[in-house]
Amino acid sequence: MFTDTHVHFDPAASEEAIEGWIARAQAAQVTRLIAVGHNPAANETALRVAARFPGIVRAALGYDRTMATTNPDPADLLRAPGCSPVAIGEIGLDFHYSPETAEAQCRLMEAQLALARSRNLPVIVHSRDADKETLDLLRAHRAAWTGDADRIGVLHCFTEDEPFARELLDLGFFISFSGIVTFRNAGPLRAVAAMVPADRLLIETDSPYLAPVPHRGKTNEPSFLPAVAAVVAAARGVSAEEIAALTSRNAGRLFRQEWA
Repeated sequence: MFTDTHVHFDPAASEEAIEGWIARAQAAQVTRLIAVGHNPAANETALRVAARFPGIVRAALGYDRTMATTNPDPADLLRAPGCSPVAIGEIGLDFHYSPETAEAQCRLMEAQLALARSRNLPVIVHSRDADKETLDLLRAHRAAWTGDADRIGVLHCFTEDEPFARELLDLGFFISFSGIVTFRNAGPLRAVAAMVPADRLLIETDSPYLAPVPHRGKTNEPSFLPAVAAVVAAARGVSAEEIAALTSRNAGRLFRQEWA
């Protein structure tokens, strides 16, 4: 059974569309999903889907880099009635698309790292073209972290090089691979997937983005996760079943979940 650790449910999607995603995921043996928020509408949707499918979906809540100039209050993430996220995220930095807001992005990420520390919650981090700044913030977070050493967080949709991966591992982070690892030109990324220790490895779809081979050109969805697992398994010289089992164990440990 597979665990998709990063799924974005569309706030505009119909209930029928969401049910279809869940049903197809279950049929593909993707039985556990982390619904990840990144703005108020996406956070509300993640909570709603998790409440509707309690044995299948858990919610993570955060404000991503696109919210940096709106000055949101991170405390608002935990004020919804019955709100109990498994992580703070998606948070992080993206200087590829929004270099002009770099300073504001760093401030927002720092504030959400502080929130995560106050609740001993792991973080789900995005980083693109911001390795140094991401590591600087995560080193400070690690130095102040008082939670379990193996629950500090995950760098999702990893696309960077091996030195960056090793820095993250040294800080105690998990590393998660998406459909990008299946792309034809992703040989260096597959090499990183091969070297990540088994107890720090996660997989995801990052739905609805980045559909893996052989589903390129389609809207990505959790049922495509086995294609990611197959490529990671081949890179590591193990079976897809082994990848499913170890990444599901890792997800349960990171998000501290006893799944129904």
